[in-house]
Amino acid sequence: MTELQHDERVAVARLHALLELLPTALDRRLAGTGLTSFELTLLEALHEADSHRLRLSALASRTNATLPRLSRVVSGLERKGLVLRAPCEQDGRATNAVLTDAGTAAYEAARPLYDDAVRTMVLDGLDDGGVDRLASLCLDILTRLDPDRRLTVTADGAPT
Repeated sequence: MTELQHDERVAVARLHALLELLPTALDRRLAGTGLTSFELTLLEALHEADSHRLRLSALASRTNATLPRLSRVVSGLERKGLVLRAPCEQDGRATNAVLTDAGTAAYEAARPLYDDAVRTMVLDGLDDGGVDRLASLCLDILTRLDPDRRLTVTADGAPT
């Protein structure tokens, strides 16, 4: 194997920095809502799901989370009254996360702040075609990291 070239090391270092800084910056912008960007992503997945419910395993896949992390976050959202756990009607061994009315309200209140934060911190800096190039680059990397396409975002190139 050949050693990484300088430009390759710089590209990976920038990617590491982006992955480290972006969630924290989004969380700061959402601080007044009482939600983190990950919690908002989870509420969004439930908001978009049929009957505002998903199996915990499907929710983990959709939010790119491990089941233990997802379980901790769902527990926190339960304490806030935004989500509840319910038995899965199709499979008695599975548990669903269900978005409550308070969860819908919290999601709808936080969404504009999140959208504005993403737009100002990420998207506004891209030129024409930049969003498509960013999506394509991310999908190329995600496809190599998730060859079985377990994560919803890599299934067909777009979240479902």
